[in-house]
Amino acid sequence: MTAFSIVLLAMIAAFLGMRLYSVLGKRTGHEQEPVLPRERSAASPVRLDENDGSQAPAPAPADTSGLVYEPAAEAGLRQLLASDRNFDAGRFMEGAEAAYRMILEAYWKGDRDTLRDLCDDDSYEAFADAIAARESRGETLDNRLMGIDSAKITAVELNRGEARVTVRYHADISAVTRDADGKLIAGSMSDASQTDDLWTFRRQIGSNDPNWVLDEAESA
Repeated sequence: MTAFSIVLLAMIAAFLGMRLYSVLGKRTGHEQEPVLPRERSAASPVRLDENDGSQAPAPAPADTSGLVYEPAAEAGLRQLLASDRNFDAGRFMEGAEAAYRMILEAYWKGDRDTLRDLCDDDSYEAFADAIAARESRGETLDNRLMGIDSAKITAVELNRGEARVTVRYHADISAVTRDADGKLIAGSMSDASQTDDLWTFRRQIGSNDPNWVLDEAESA
């Protein structure tokens, strides 16, 4: 069992692998690539419970600040639950937050083995190329995930039996780049930057593989 599977099973939300185009390909303002997360709000995860009929309703109280999804994603979540009665939005988000942290930290450390477990071929190649370029310059990243301010489902799509769930992360990271001698060449550990990232995870409904894979990532 991969390290990724162990974590997601432990979180009860098996998860991931991906086509990260812009977490690697775009600069976000705090040095090279990814950003960071902060603890989520204290609001408890929302479960989309089963209900009679072909469509299962998603909770929609007047105050949506405590939900794990944005109102615009409600219709898609209902369709997903109707197709996959085992889907749980709260558990999914636990896995999504764990995945966000694992992927960023693996990239920062240059941990190719972990990335290989979490990424599809295209995503892994993008990460590996970026790591190789960084290594060729003799640079290292000393980034820190300070915490995830918020993480919510923003969109859900179903197409030909495949579900795609997009999550928006607002997070903080301290980012530092050092040269081959360990000298600071960019960033600051005392000043965290805020991020706004959109990551899309996908999974084939009905597949024996419980893992969601990260299909796309970009800075909003």
